[in-house]
Amino acid sequence: MQDNATEVTAAGIARLAGVGRAAVSNWRRRHADFPKPVGGTETSPSFALADVESWLRDQGKLAEVPLRERVWQQLVGHPEGPVAALVYAGCALLLIQERPTVWLDASAGSDERMAAMLPGALEGVIVPRFGAARGRGRGRGVHRGRAVDAAAAVNSPGSASGSVNTSAAESAAAATSGTSAVNSAGAVNAVNTANTQAAPSTPSTPNTPSAVNTPADPKTPPAPVNTAPAVNTSPAANNTPAVPTPTGPQLLPTAPLLRGVADLAAELGTRETFEFLLGRHLDANPRQYTLTPPELARLMAELAGPAGTVLDPACGTGTLLGAVAPRPDQQLYAQDDAPDLAALTALRLALHAQVTVRATAGDTLRADAYPGLRADVVLCHPPFNERNWGHDELAYDPRWEYGFPARNESELAWVQYALARLADAGTAVLLMPPAAASRRSGRRIRADLLRRGALKAVVALPIGAAPPYNIPLHLWVLRRPERVLGQPEVLLVDTGRFATEGRGGPDWQAVRGAVLDAWRAFDRAGRPADEPGLARSVPVIELLDDDVDLAPARHLPPATAADGADELTAVRERLGETLRLTADLTPPPVDHTSDPDRPTRWPLTTIGELARGGALVMRTGGNGGHARVPVLTDHDVLAGTAPSGLLPESDEEAVLTEAGDVVVPVLGGGSMARVIDDMTVGAVLGRSLVLLRPDPAALDPWFLAGFLRGTANNRQASSYASTATRLDVRRLQLPRLSLDEQRRYGARFRALEDFERALRQAGRLGEQLVRGMYDGLTDGTVMPE
Repeated sequence: MQDNATEVTAAGIARLAGVGRAAVSNWRRRHADFPKPVGGTETSPSFALADVESWLRDQGKLAEVPLRERVWQQLVGHPEGPVAALVYAGCALLLIQERPTVWLDASAGSDERMAAMLPGALEGVIVPRFGAARGRGRGRGVHRGRAVDAAAAVNSPGSASGSVNTSAAESAAAATSGTSAVNSAGAVNAVNTANTQAAPSTPSTPNTPSAVNTPADPKTPPAPVNTAPAVNTSPAANNTPAVPTPTGPQLLPTAPLLRGVADLAAELGTRETFEFLLGRHLDANPRQYTLTPPELARLMAELAGPAGTVLDPACGTGTLLGAVAPRPDQQLYAQDDAPDLAALTALRLALHAQVTVRATAGDTLRADAYPGLRADVVLCHPPFNERNWGHDELAYDPRWEYGFPARNESELAWVQYALARLADAGTAVLLMPPAAASRRSGRRIRADLLRRGALKAVVALPIGAAPPYNIPLHLWVLRRPERVLGQPEVLLVDTGRFATEGRGGPDWQAVRGAVLDAWRAFDRAGRPADEPGLARSVPVIELLDDDVDLAPARHLPPATAADGADELTAVRERLGETLRLTADLTPPPVDHTSDPDRPTRWPLTTIGELARGGALVMRTGGNGGHARVPVLTDHDVLAGTAPSGLLPESDEEAVLTEAGDVVVPVLGGGSMARVIDDMTVGAVLGRSLVLLRPDPAALDPWFLAGFLRGTANNRQASSYASTATRLDVRRLQLPRLSLDEQRRYGARFRALEDFERALRQAGRLGEQLVRGMYDGLTDGTVMPE
């Protein structure tokens, strides 16, 4: 079957042909045979991918679509949306990984034959890996819109026939009656809880004492839980697997995508193919998902230690569970209120390792899928500052063993949930906002956690460790208290010193080393060696005051080494040397005498004209390329620092800097241009940056950068929006001067750059000296004489 269902936007066409979007607009105006729009809107039309590819090839503008790009465009243009397409692709990859001969047999022949055979083949891998639906009525999926608005769900009827399309009114009726809506059109598709064959149901057994699931509406009785035999043997009260078996009608329009995914898996591997597609989807929708950085996930998993049974009750995209070291007979449990995330997590984990995976869609606090579970480890990055977490309907829930959380203390509800799901001596690691350690409304719960020995450690992370990046988040390490007396001390660690000036996150190697060293010493001996300003084992009695403030910075002694005075002396000497260099680099007096033969105004040209004439090449940044390379960000250019950013890997070619390039930030309204030197050469060009690569026979790079920094020049080339200023680099002007005259100006501009760099260094050293003197005078390590 020809791939006529996949649609591509103008931006996608530009990526296919390796041109800008303006070129695509020109093609549409100039060529009458350019494919007509088949969807989208008047301002953002979409085109059939097959027609576009054929036209580009006929015009000689496309030799062959790269396989990665073709598969990505098929996924983005899927009729049910990219999320549903990702789930279908993940199911096919799982079949390819576990039963390659079955896939080869099912995919042989026509698309119609493949769509007819695949449901049975997929069920043979989906049920053993994820379990079968418990019961034969429709499952209830709770979706609070944490990630994306889900309007379409993937069905799992008992036969391969007929997915059900319902209208918006039918979907609303289904939601109010406790049934899951199926394929309602017009929004981003998500994977809902599975629909199963209709059959009489029997009432569920009562919940275990560890959890009481109260429905969101007190007037609505709880949905019955069926007890029909199933492969899923997890301790779930109402555990409908997040990954249902796709039907034939769903797979038929997906056939070209699945064949492309199989070809890509042969090239990259099944796991790598799914990670590529999922990563690109997440990168394309950054505002819809709150992601846990992989370095932080690894640290949390190492703090928790090896485990056989691991639970993530707010799994998101599965990064935390994926960071757990696999071991034989390991069981991974996941739940998320967004059905699409639960499905993607299940597939991601199943492709990652041969472990038992149980993932469920639903509101964890209101409808716990695993009330009987006792896990060795709980890892969780819960939603922060959520007031609608179930405060009113869960007031008498027995999980609140340490106190009923206030409405604004949703994080403390997640803490107690994690403790309730731990086995004896099990470990939980949660990412928490810093306010949870000090808000007065939560002090009683914090005090009880301390008294009973449940809270073992609080680790303050550097700013930039995880979203939101502007605050230093905390890690809480908890243990299910044993019947013996709780440990009388708590480990407090502050890693704020490992923050970096750039946007690439903290020094993770230093953070990981400091945290794990302190935790392992504390866990082994009960009291690690105190390190001023970094780690300290604090007696619980010290923390049980009126505030019960657990912020590590409030309880750690200042970081003053024994030779603090010597260190300050060294800083002072470096500052003196830098100031002397600054004096030497100070520009000479301005010569006010004018040359009567010199014209008052030069003839001018623009960057755009120079680019069209071949005197320079313009490139824009923002693509990460195939390998992780340090990224030069706009912040680095403005601050004069080394490349500090990171971009996700991309199939698109990254722009790498070369010596002599000139980089210009286009946002913010500042007059700045930077010549690439040894510190920045070879970096990837980041977002909001334009690179100018001058022809050495026509332009001097320092002359170019110097004139681009002129205030009047930037003002006339800038446009203003409601919240930002954007620079149109093509409108920046340069005087028409000979190369020798350019070099004279370039030498002067280069000297100014050296002077500016020395001033920055002097400022940093001066701040360090002043801060050290204040700290030394106030803590007694420096005397006032």
